[in-house]
Amino acid sequence: MIRFIRRTALILMLACALWPAGPSQATAKYDSHEGDFTLRDFHFQSGETLASLRLHYTTLGRPARDASGRVTNAVLILHGTGGDGHQFLRPQFAGVLFLPGGLLDPQHYFIVLPDGIGHGKSSKPSDGMHAGFPHYDYADMVAAQYALVTQGLRINHLRLVMGTSMGCMHSFMWGENYPAFMDALMPLACLPVQIAGRNRLWRAMIIDAIKNDPAWAGGEYKSPPRAALRATADLLLIAGSAPLQMQKTLPTPDAADKYLEEAQTHEAVALDANDILYAVEASRDYDPSGTLGKIEAPVMWVNSADDFINPPELGIAQQEAGNLKHGRFVLIPASDATHGHGTHTWASVWQSYLAELLNTSANR
Repeated sequence: MIRFIRRTALILMLACALWPAGPSQATAKYDSHEGDFTLRDFHFQSGETLASLRLHYTTLGRPARDASGRVTNAVLILHGTGGDGHQFLRPQFAGVLFLPGGLLDPQHYFIVLPDGIGHGKSSKPSDGMHAGFPHYDYADMVAAQYALVTQGLRINHLRLVMGTSMGCMHSFMWGENYPAFMDALMPLACLPVQIAGRNRLWRAMIIDAIKNDPAWAGGEYKSPPRAALRATADLLLIAGSAPLQMQKTLPTPDAADKYLEEAQTHEAVALDANDILYAVEASRDYDPSGTLGKIEAPVMWVNSADDFINPPELGIAQQEAGNLKHGRFVLIPASDATHGHGTHTWASVWQSYLAELLNTSANR
């Protein structure tokens, strides 16, 4: 979910999924390309307009078309809050799925890894507009992704839409907004309901910590608001906590205290207050629950039982899965192999379900 802790991958499962990276050895041999697509006069749901919206992306492989010109092998993979498309080039993801003979081998699939609005190398507040940057929400992010896919990359059909955390939520929105555009959906680590309860609380705490820090200066700070960023790092660490992994890796008070100190120090440098504020606020009006029946594609929805952000005891996933026409919900039990919320990026844990989905949706 969040591109903040770049070390100790087995400790913070969020970080395991979101480290910035270049192509791994698994992908280096295939056609790889990075580029920018610019949308002119992009209109946001807030009523604001940006004259030039830049969307950065990475692709692996090449598109294939059938006799009618329909793209048959395009796979769109969507990242989480604070992340970017490069997170999927880490070994725990690319080293499992993008290997020769892997389920998403770039010799056979055209992989599209976009950076969402406000993230990575796409347009974001820290580029210079600061608090003057338009206030985007998930609908804006999905609309921009669709424009990138259809206008920028000339893709007229997707074999699969997959997303992690925020990208998981975007996957549900893709299925509702463009029901005939994809053969299959695989949302990983989210719930298709409004952000409420504890999930809303920790997000609101981050927002308040930033806005209430005098050093934030209404978003026009000359130096980072350290107190706000420390509080943000603490909350992100807890939201991304993996109990079994942390207990194993931090078995003593001294080990835990040392890790916390190092993480806080690192976060104070890695985070930009405006970027994370905008990214967290973007979930404010998310709620696809009322229109899940619009989704036509088969859905393989996977959460893990040790997910702090989407706790299974709420029973929400089991209830909402019944509103999907062709959907299956899978809850992966907590184990030494899971990484809390960040299990979404450890492909070895859930790749069997992806294989099932690709098989059952092959003839759509």
